Amino acid sequence: MPRTLLPFSVEDISALARSLRDQLAARTDPPGHVEMLNMLARAAGDRNFQQFRARTTAGSGAPPAPPGPPPDLALVARTARHFDAEGRLASWPARTSLQALALWGLWSQVQPGRSFSEIGFNQRLNEISRIGDPALLRRSMFNQGLVSRTEDCRDYRRIEQAPSPEALALIRRLGPGSG
Repeated sequence: MPRTLLPFSVEDISALARSLRDQLAARTDPPGHVEMLNMLARAAGDRNFQQFRARTTAGSGAPPAPPGPPPDLALVARTARHFDAEGRLASWPARTSLQALALWGLWSQVQPGRSFSEIGFNQRLNEISRIGDPALLRRSMFNQGLVSRTEDCRDYRRIEQAPSPEALALIRRLGPGSG
């Protein structure tokens, strides 16, 4: 069976090196072949090698567009610690940078194109978080430009936009049901 060649390129080799260094520093033993493939795929912005392969071989056979700069995986990991195994926000981060990234995790779990009343949006936020303060989350998401609302605050909607590399990495890490 012939091996499928998968092109690999990054725009910023320095960011790739930093990402690999951070991933290797978290280990006590050298990675195996498949683990190294997964590390390279994560450094390029994918969840794992299988996702990288699917993205690379999808479509017309043309190589994919080169990804943007790799995400800051250390920031993603610190933020992901604030979510439980089901992808719900379990604690509100103290650092503003982690809060902003955590809000993307919530944004990904709000149905696109759906209109929510304030009460309905609070209910959804309570379903995807365990911190017990939907008003804080609602206001923060609005202030960050992740949701829109009418002047009378009766209608909330997710604003469709491209997440940053870190936000995309967090959304992928939170798993199915996100994004």
